[in-house]
Amino acid sequence: MIDDDKRTAAEAAAAEVRDGMLVGLGTGSTAAHAIRALGARVRRGLAIEAVATSVASAALATDEGVRVIPFEAVSTVDLTIDGADEIDAQLRAIKGAGGAMLREKVVAAASRRMVVVADASKRVEAIGAAKLPVEVLPFAAGYVLAALEQVGGRPAMRDGATDNGNRIVDCRFGAVEPERLAATLSQIPGVLGHGLFLHEVDAAYIAADGIVTRLERHGSAR
Repeated sequence: MIDDDKRTAAEAAAAEVRDGMLVGLGTGSTAAHAIRALGARVRRGLAIEAVATSVASAALATDEGVRVIPFEAVSTVDLTIDGADEIDAQLRAIKGAGGAMLREKVVAAASRRMVVVADASKRVEAIGAAKLPVEVLPFAAGYVLAALEQVGGRPAMRDGATDNGNRIVDCRFGAVEPERLAATLSQIPGVLGHGLFLHEVDAAYIAADGIVTRLERHGSAR
């Protein structure tokens, strides 16, 4: 079962957490398994603090007994655990199905180490098949939709707003050169962030049929 593999991968990643760490908590169904695993360890005596990438993750962590502090008071995070919608062998990922990729990217940038947890269906030869979320300033929504079409995308506005009060456009590009696309998106006025995580991920725990493989950015796998 996919959900069992998500849980298995999340529990393996959560085992990296040690006493005294400040832990970044990602957003989404797989990250939620990691939060629950950390909550169980806290109840057994693990002493940590956490910052959360979304209101939902903060609420779940608090319910699990994990102390959550405001990220705005933090400059460095020891370890962040998050999910991914796609991830390749170079640890380039697409994230943002949960709508929190802008905050996730900021927390990742502040982290000494970021690990992704996923089931095997998220491991791909080349990222780009998944919808790429783009966070957009509401004032610029119409302009950004047109600009995304001009650079080859097929954009669709997602319902609702992010925790930041912005809108998300889910965009399909087909086969992409990730570095070039990231640079193109960053040059569009009104784009506040996107779900391409090309350099942030240090390791990935990927579970298939209950077996977890750990991939490290420097090439080792266990």
